[in-house]
Amino acid sequence: MRYPDGGGLAAEERARRERVRLAAADLIKAGASDRDVARRFRVTRMSANRWRRALASVGRQALASEGPGGARCKLDAGQLRVLETVLAAGPAVSGWSDQRWTLARIAEIVRRRSGVEYTLEEVVANQPG
Repeated sequence: MRYPDGGGLAAEERARRERVRLAAADLIKAGASDRDVARRFRVTRMSANRWRRALASVGRQALASEGPGGARCKLDAGQLRVLETVLAAGPAVSGWSDQRWTLARIAEIVRRRSGVEYTLEEVVANQPG
């Protein structure tokens, strides 16, 4: 399950997937084949094999969740509130001649208001999907 805005997995789903991987590790340690693991947990044999290799090379910690994916936000809570207010007011209020927010414009607003630099490559690379 994804966040409503299309972002990464919700914390509950990450935790559920971790429980599946760790339960699969127990089955692998007990001698189950990749096919058995895949069937039991309704995953591909490739996933089961990847878990087997991670377990063998690193141990159970390799199957633990690494937390949310993607880049971490560079703005603090106060800066995010300011950004939300500026975005809600529309681009014209910030000096643009039309009412289209673009990634470049938002990155410029962030730079102007907070001094935090975002490159378009960073923004695009961390978009979901």
